Amino acid sequence: MLNVTGLVKTVPGGRTLFERLDLSLARGEFVAVTGESGAGKSTLLNLVAGLDSPDAGSVCIDGTDIAGLDDDGRTRLRRDRIGFVFQAFHVLPHLDLAHNVALPLALQGHDAHASLVAAEAMLASVGLGGRGDAYPRELSGGELQRVAVARALVHRPGLILADEPTGNLDPDTAARTLALFVDQVRHAGAAVLLVTHSTVAASAADRTLVLSPTGLVERG
Repeated sequence: MLNVTGLVKTVPGGRTLFERLDLSLARGEFVAVTGESGAGKSTLLNLVAGLDSPDAGSVCIDGTDIAGLDDDGRTRLRRDRIGFVFQAFHVLPHLDLAHNVALPLALQGHDAHASLVAAEAMLASVGLGGRGDAYPRELSGGELQRVAVARALVHRPGLILADEPTGNLDPDTAARTLALFVDQVRHAGAAVLLVTHSTVAASAADRTLVLSPTGLVERG
């Protein structure tokens, strides 16, 4: 599903975040990446998503080399093949929950009514059935992250990129949200690349890798 080969990335000032980074994810595999603050975990996600460009190396998703795509091609790849879950939720406050979740389908040009039906079904699957006409301001942090999970999965992407998805939640809510996230992505059969500081979140993965300037090292 995902193949990263020989990735090199430096930041202004010449500091190398990582070099010769290799990573492979099979469909249905769940991998967590940990590392010190500033190690480049979020940058790695941005490179995988085609939102940033490496200094060297390649990122291939389903056999497509991102470097060979123009801006429109990268946008289409993200729209069709990737789901995102962020620490800050990024739920749109002016849209009700159903329209928030349906957004990836709307961007793909699906029928509006069918998109809302699919969104309501996804909301039900994350424990928010019947709440499609509610607005984000009416929800708790844990509920907002459930909406974000539903939105990430509604268009059935092959790859989920998650950046500290429980970082803004209290421990109890984080544990419940993480369990729901794991259950939903396993059910969907998506590959997951999760970056996190949390050892609890990382423990949900099939394997955990530690990011350092020399690449990724499997944690024993």
